Order: sequence, then structure tokens, then C-alpha cells
Amino acid sequence: MTQKLVRHVLDTIGELFPDAHCELHHSNPFELTIAVLLSAQCTDETVNKVTHTLFQKYKRPEDYLAVPLEELEQDIRRIGLFRNKASNIQKLCQLLLDKYDGQIPEKHEQLVELPGVGRKTANVVVSNAFGVPAIAVDTHVERVSKRLGLAGQEDSVLEVEKKLMKKVPRDEWTQTHHRLIFFGRYHCKAQNPACDVCPLLDKCREGKQRMKPSKRRKTSTNN
Repeated sequence: MTQKLVRHVLDTIGELFPDAHCELHHSNPFELTIAVLLSAQCTDETVNKVTHTLFQKYKRPEDYLAVPLEELEQDIRRIGLFRNKASNIQKLCQLLLDKYDGQIPEKHEQLVELPGVGRKTANVVVSNAFGVPAIAVDTHVERVSKRLGLAGQEDSVLEVEKKLMKKVPRDEWTQTHHRLIFFGRYHCKAQNPACDVCPLLDKCREGKQRMKPSKRRKTSTNN
């Protein structure tokens, strides 16, 4: 894909979702880290419902360690993989107290060492909490990037991230991450993408394929 075409794709998605942002509710880097950790294989909407009460009960790492693991599990039981996540939260909080004075570290390489924090989570935290340009590749970013040809169909998540970092101007990384998520979440959905009203249909091989059967059906109906 040429740089001119990349620019066209970014600008078009930007026009559709100019105000795209992190939809996980949080008021500080610690809450954001917990929220992103909880969001793995779970919708932001569900996470926000859980953290609405969770963040009132637990303010600091010490608070999460002051209760039995079973109690924390019950507090987040509506979240997928809640037992594993509860365990990781307590381990993460202990490490924060042992190594970082109870504060979320600002460097990517330090974040990925935290229990339950992978590359995607670390990218979300550094970009949203600390203003460091980053592209976190979640399921929406991966799907949209591959459909629009910004990445190859067989690319791994890391390869998708590297290709986006190469094609998108660095100062637009975080903004592009949010816009690709909104585009994938509200327009280019996994099961029912809005191909019929998509301004990027001509750039999407999968979209063109999806639209062909409907044209044939219309023809047969008219006959």
C-alpha cells in the first residue's frame, strides 16, 4: 500500500470517528492498568460496569492485597477469566509495592514485566496514561488493518503493530489506534460489517467479496 493510500485510509476513518478515545473508565494510570488487564477477552462495556464499583472499593495496590483472593474474585466475577485475572491483579499490586513504590511504571519494558500485562496492555497504558505514542493491536485493530490492506492476512499481532508503526506517522499512533478500534467496533464489525455504506469499500478486498452475493440476489429477485 502506497503512503498516499495509507493517508487516504487514515483521513477517511478520522472523518468518521474524529473523537475516538479510550472507552475504559479510569482516573489514573493504576486504574487504567487494572481496567485494561480486565478487558482481555471481555467488552469495555462490561469492564466499565464492574470497575464502577471496583474502583470505589479499591483505591491503591494495598487495598487489593488487604482482601482474600476469593473476595476479589467475587468482585470481578462478571469478567471472563475472573479467577486468573484476580490472581494477576494481586501479584501485580505486590510487585508495584515491592519494586515501584506502589506506582505504575512509565516505561514499556517495565510494564510488560507486571503480571497479566502483555504488550497490548503496556501500549495502551503508556499512550493513554503517559502520552507516549503507541499502537496497541487488539482484535478490532488487527481485523481492520488486515481487511484494508494495512497488514497482511497471515501477519501476527506483532507484525501488524510493526507495519502500522512504519506506515502511520509517529505523532498519530495513539490517535490512529483509537480510530481503528472505533471503526472496527462500530462500523467494520467482525460479523456484520457495514460494507454497503463504507467509504473504504473500494480498498477492502473482503468487503467487495461480501457485496457480490447481495448483488446477485437482487438480480435474481428482479428476474
